[in-house]
Amino acid sequence: MSPGRLEADVELTFVAKDPGSEPSGSPTLYRTDRNSWLVQGWVVTDQAALQAMDIPPGESCVEIPDRLVPFFTTGER
Repeated sequence: MSPGRLEADVELTFVAKDPGSEPSGSPTLYRTDRNSWLVQGWVVTDQAALQAMDIPPGESCVEIPDRLVPFFTTGER
């Protein structure tokens, strides 16, 4: 949630597990009922990448493989 937004119960809809990541099937993609995505993925530890992104306090990022990108759709066309 962005700073200042109240935490609320969120409803998650499973979208996909990475079919190329065995045995855990992670990363995993979820859609929320508040028009957003939650991504379970690999922790980014590359300091150069993190510095280049200039991530502010309270935010983070996860890395997902290209093979999950086709799942990024709201179903609206």
